[in-house]
Amino acid sequence: MSEAKRLSISFLVLSLLSLHWALLQLGQAFPSTSDYLQRGWQRLLEEGEGCAECQPEECPTPRGCLAGTVRDACDCCWECANLEGQICDLDNTNHFYGKCGEHLECRLDAGDLRHGEVPEPQCACVSHLALCGSDGKTYAQICRFLEAAHAHPDANLTVAHEGPCESGSAPGITSPPYDTWNITGQDVIFGCEVFAYPMASIEWRKDGTEMLLPGDDPHISVQVRGGPQKYEVTGWLQIQGVRVTDEGTYRCFARNRVGEVVALKHPGFYPEPEEPAAKTTFSSVLFLTRKVVI
Repeated sequence: MSEAKRLSISFLVLSLLSLHWALLQLGQAFPSTSDYLQRGWQRLLEEGEGCAECQPEECPTPRGCLAGTVRDACDCCWECANLEGQICDLDNTNHFYGKCGEHLECRLDAGDLRHGEVPEPQCACVSHLALCGSDGKTYAQICRFLEAAHAHPDANLTVAHEGPCESGSAPGITSPPYDTWNITGQDVIFGCEVFAYPMASIEWRKDGTEMLLPGDDPHISVQVRGGPQKYEVTGWLQIQGVRVTDEGTYRCFARNRVGEVVALKHPGFYPEPEEPAAKTTFSSVLFLTRKVVI
């Protein structure tokens, strides 16, 4: 067998294993991800059977639906709706990922795509107005409030008033950082999006060091801007030309006068391969094994 063919087979095996691992990681990162993917495959199996006569008494009772419930593809039984940020069915021509929940709509946003990525429709909240709950906590918008209300039905949460609570709220991570695998010599950017009232400040640290980043390291830079929504702030940490010594756990700290929160990401950086063919294989595997951590 030629060397090129052996490399091709090895790459295929590694890619399949990596894809399987990535799907498992997605299921761990988002509690309901595996559920709606499972429901998606179930819908495909049932499509060929068509919709039978609706018998509501035989419908299972959906539980733990943080975004409320919606009718299934046959408009008969109730099922859990998809949360904000979950993949959804953009129209009614197919029923794989499912429908979005209360105050959510399915949108296709290609604005934040990286090179080579394919846009996927996701559930997005129709409102960006902060709310004060009867529990004294400030919620970024109605969708986050409803998630809390569905998660704690015994609390009987209600909306106290529009806008943030006067007592303020501790920072909350609205867009957590992602674990990153990369090859030395390339650039890496970590992001951290925070909601808080009063506004929060963002700091970056690396485990094992005392100083705030970037410190005096010329290949590390930090940027912070307001938004994308009201009472939100977004920070980025960029490492240019990553080195083996850059491997480690990086933490995003957000704090205001009410409290603080921390989100971490663990980037794995691999030494530069000596053989060009090996470098190509490494890059493909790293792309497939990218995972998400909350």
